[in-house]
Amino acid sequence: MIDPVYGDSSLINASKALDGLSFRRNVISQNVANVDTPGYHALEMNFESELQRSMKGSPKLSMKTTNERHQLSRSDASGPYQAKLRSGGTERVDGNNVDIDQELMEMTETGIRYSALTTAVTKKLNLLKSIAR
Repeated sequence: MIDPVYGDSSLINASKALDGLSFRRNVISQNVANVDTPGYHALEMNFESELQRSMKGSPKLSMKTTNERHQLSRSDASGPYQAKLRSGGTERVDGNNVDIDQELMEMTETGIRYSALTTAVTKKLNLLKSIAR
């Protein structure tokens, strides 16, 4: 994550979006891995609403960590982004509702978004690098 002291708000928000996309990719991967697991129900993850809420806040009002135990680690599944059971879908006889076509489509879309965002961040950092020279 980009430090708010050194990064501007667009880089901070891009960092949060990349974290969300990465978490979404992990959720989709879990669904794909469990496509044949009886009773498994697909998960979904919508980080955009959390991202929009954080974008509305002022970057100057960010919280300071005074103790490392006061924040959840990025690897903690209960962090800022939450996965929930996917509503709808067709449940098979074995109780599994993972649709592999939908998962692969979402994985592709997530990868494209991640790639586009990393390209934009790279261009912004290159611009800042050029300005600094």
